[in-house]
Amino acid sequence: MLQCLGELEAAEDLYLGSIALFPTSEGHTFLGWTYSFKGDLKRAIAECKAAIDTDPSFGNPYNDIGAYLIELERVDDAIPWLKKALESSRYACYFYAHTNLARVYALRGQTHLARKHLEEALKVNPEYEPASEMLRRLSRGTDYVA
Repeated sequence: MLQCLGELEAAEDLYLGSIALFPTSEGHTFLGWTYSFKGDLKRAIAECKAAIDTDPSFGNPYNDIGAYLIELERVDDAIPWLKKALESSRYACYFYAHTNLARVYALRGQTHLARKHLEEALKVNPEYEPASEMLRRLSRGTDYVA
């Protein structure tokens, strides 16, 4: 993906062109990622909402909105979005939403809930290192910074 190579303008142009021809939830979500890489979380969230309007069963944009809200230090607002990601029927990465919920709960001092979601993330993907590392930090009592 061009945005991963730092080609943000080119990626944005291609996603906009793709959406103009055939709007998909994935196209809006990827455009949102591009905006997030540019630091424009407001537009990233707007694209995720467009993705949800296009296909409410697609889980990625719910998780992404939650992650963007965490970045904006609106952790309480992130919870319902992350829970919707976990309820989505078309989502291959439930471990992301579990890990992001764990971040929220850790920031709120609710380590028992953070630990529960990290354990769920690792059930889904035992190799997901961010969840493993966060669980190790919580077990050691080391402060976690989202």
